[in-house]
Amino acid sequence: MRRLTHSAPHAAGRHDPGTHMAVDAGITLFFRLFGKRWTGLIVSVLTTGPAYFADLRRAIPGISERMLSNRLTELAAAKLIVREVDEGPPLRVSYRLAEAGTALKPALNELARWAQTHLPRTWTGS
Repeated sequence: MRRLTHSAPHAAGRHDPGTHMAVDAGITLFFRLFGKRWTGLIVSVLTTGPAYFADLRRAIPGISERMLSNRLTELAAAKLIVREVDEGPPLRVSYRLAEAGTALKPALNELARWAQTHLPRTWTGS
């Protein structure tokens, strides 16, 4: 795993041309999935428990059915969520966090706390 490393200490505010910087491999993997719009929100909703597709759609304003379906497929492929078919009638599909997804809950809670403290309430990201 590559990490940010410094070749020598330098004075605050000054750039050391000998500094070698690299993005951590784990961070790269994380943001490859969670850098996509809606992914974090879907996982966050599922931290409260299993949900049907329609429930997820209602819980995340602005997400289209197609985008929700795509993100759920990606999260299932990454083994963060489990897709379960409830035999009907009517046939319904529910989603829940897998063990790896559940392990994200403390990190998501901490990110939410950080955002409440450090981001202005009016910030929209655009």
